Amino acid sequence: MAQCEVCGNDYRMAFEVRAAGRVHVFDSLECAAQRMAPVCENCECRILGHGLETEDGHFYCCAHCARVQGHAQLVDHA
Repeated sequence: MAQCEVCGNDYRMAFEVRAAGRVHVFDSLECAAQRMAPVCENCECRILGHGLETEDGHFYCCAHCARVQGHAQLVDHA
């Protein structure tokens, strides 16, 4: 069994996520999202989809939130 790095649950069906040269262990997608997903710098929601990133590394969940923070050049793509 492996222990989730977010909640500490020791779970036989835990899984690993490899990102940026590190290995993370989680017991659920919720815990993985809590640790791995970026947060929108405007509304503070977890960005679980594509999201938007500025050239200087700011993350937003949508173009509306980017515009509110002064990044008018970012647009949503449907």
